[in-house]
Formats: sequence, structure tokens, C-alpha cells
Amino acid sequence: MLMQPLRILTCRSCLLALLVSCAGRALAGLTGPTLQFDYGEGQPLSNPLGHFMYFVPLISPEQVAVLTNAGNTQCARVVAFHCHTNGTSFRTVCEFNFVGEGVQRSLFDHTFIVKRRERELLAGKPLLHQLNAISVQGGGSGSVEIDGTLSNGQPTIAEIRLRFNSHGHPSPVSVNLQDIVLRNGAYYYENEIVARVNALTFRQKAGPPKMEVTLASVKRADAGNGRWQNFVGGLKGAAANFLLPPLNITTNGEQTMMAFGLALAQARPTFTFPFAERLTNGPEIAP
Repeated sequence: MLMQPLRILTCRSCLLALLVSCAGRALAGLTGPTLQFDYGEGQPLSNPLGHFMYFVPLISPEQVAVLTNAGNTQCARVVAFHCHTNGTSFRTVCEFNFVGEGVQRSLFDHTFIVKRRERELLAGKPLLHQLNAISVQGGGSGSVEIDGTLSNGQPTIAEIRLRFNSHGHPSPVSVNLQDIVLRNGAYYYENEIVARVNALTFRQKAGPPKMEVTLASVKRADAGNGRWQNFVGGLKGAAANFLLPPLNITTNGEQTMMAFGLALAQARPTFTFPFAERLTNGPEIAP
């Protein structure tokens, strides 16, 4: 009589394993969006901004919700290609434009980091400068800079930099950073700052994967947008680059950025992102 429940449990376990296996195979067959490039030859090909920025949920260790405003027309175009080599190393620069109107915002869920670092919070130690959002407002000009080496004619990517402030245009990209604290049994977000981002840098090296963030200005979220506030923000930005440590990213995200850089360095016409498992659907931003 004791064997019947065991058989039922075994069958249920087999069914669960089968479902997990099928789900894994289904996810393995999924991909992210495909970018198209013409490198300034002929009419520039436009990619929805959400496709170009799809790397954000790929590099994030946390879940990410992507929000856009109704009627958003933002898109990205690669408009020029330059490559220089001495036979052993190379640098490729692909210029891009963000065009169109609207805002795209990637919001980061801190549920898992709060659980992982609960002991620190319980001990009264705040989690400083946690990335809350990455936003792209309107248009701008930038470039993807790729450095690498050549061995038997085969390129290997060492570093990729995404710059968002080319040709004298201010960067349309900003990040929101907040401190997370535990007080009287409740979690609070405090000291929110908004920082304009000039560049994101990814390096292929030993150790945990990181993303370096170069800031143009840092302001409190409740600060104004006048000349004095922007001037002070610019001064704070120079100092903040020394205070803001590189951000942790996923191994898959780092590998994706290196593959993205390789595709551009080889002037491929397309690049397909892998599927971002941490991406969740977000609502529209009110106009």
C-alpha cells in the first residue's frame, strides 16, 4: 500500500522534469530583436530604440521592465563606419543617431538584491547608489567604439564603449540611482539622484563582469534644470566618476556586448540579440 503514493510522486516528478525540460528547449529557441545596419551606405536603416537598447535587460542581474510613452517614434540608425588597424590590433568606430520623439525607460526590480544582501540591511548598512532606471529622452548622436586584437586575421574584442554625446550634442541617456535602507521593518528608497550618462564601457577581462559608467552630470532628482543647477551638476559629474564603482552585470550580458562589438567590427549587416529572460512587460508612460 505504501508503494502507490511513491509511484504517483515519481510520475509527478517525471512530469515536472519533462515540463522544465520542454520550457528550457522553448526558451532556447527564442531570440531577441534583430538590428539592421547599412553603415552610411545608401539610406540609413532605422531600428526601434527598444531594439537597440535591448542589451539593458541582458546585462541586468535583476528583472527589468521597459516603459515607453504612447506614440513613441524613437529609433536608432548606424550612419558611419571607420576602422583602423596596424595588423595586430584594431579600433572600429560606428557612429549612430537616435532620432524621433519620446522617452524609453528601463526600470530595475530590486527584490532579489534586497534578499541577497538582507544581512547588510538588517545590520543598518544601506545599499548605496542602486541603479533604479535607465532612460533615453528624445534624440542624440553617439558612437560604438570597439578595440581588439588580430590573430591570423581573426579579430578578438577587448573593449566596447557606447558613447552618447558625439558631435557636441548632450547625451539623451540618464540613470536614476537610489539608496535602499531598512528602517523599522520597512524598506525605503532615499537620496535619489539623476545622472546624465556620456558612456558605458565593457571590458573583456578576468573576474566578475562589470560595466563602467562615465557621467556628465549628477543632480538630486528634485533639483531644478536651470543653468546654475546644471553647472553644479557638471562639477559633481566629474567627481562622481571616481565615486561610482563599476556596476555588476551578467556573464551573458558581457558576452552579448562582445558579440555585438564583433558584428560591428566585421561590418555585418545584422545582429540578433539573445532572448532576455529578465525582461518583463511594462506599461506606457503617460504623455
